Amino acid sequence: MNIWDESKLIIFIAFVVPGFIAIKAYELLSPSRYTDSSKQIIDAISYSCLNYAILLWPIYLVETSKLHTSNPHLYILFYIFVMFVFPLFLVFGWKHLRQFEFIQNHVPHPTQKPWDFVFGQRLTYWVTVTLKNGEKIAGMYGPNSFASSAPADEQIYLEEYWLLNKDGGFERPVDQTAGILILSSEIVSVELMNSGEYGNEQKEQ
Repeated sequence: MNIWDESKLIIFIAFVVPGFIAIKAYELLSPSRYTDSSKQIIDAISYSCLNYAILLWPIYLVETSKLHTSNPHLYILFYIFVMFVFPLFLVFGWKHLRQFEFIQNHVPHPTQKPWDFVFGQRLTYWVTVTLKNGEKIAGMYGPNSFASSAPADEQIYLEEYWLLNKDGGFERPVDQTAGILILSSEIVSVELMNSGEYGNEQKEQ
């Protein structure tokens, strides 16, 4: 069997590519464990069929309007939209729907880990990290900080490394600090505080 036969190639593109685009786009928006692409063929075909099912009426109108003969360029553009663009709309729409509370009562939140949910919001925090040896590391998680996302192991870079006083409060930044990188294998807990709290205290001192 020649898989490069024109008819077979068209069928492959039509029923695999839209679903594959949807899968990869969703993985970018909601990272999860890596899955070999060769094991996603069935899912890709299923999502492609869903894509066509949703667009069944527009496809029917285009095919019955003889657009392929009257305006072949527009006909091609339509199917480019169907196969390559509309799957992206489905992904963004589904991810947005999954964030509504009534949807989450039946379907899990699209973000799998609290780590990704918190740091994915890109807010500014004062952070205190407790290590396995009991040591506490404090710092500022700000615009130039970074936290890993799934499927990578949890790691966090704090752009400012701070010293704590005996009461556990933020005393001052370490001299010439360029930040600190903390690995998940050493972390027991991560405490977050709104950036305004300690910032206001620091200004008043």
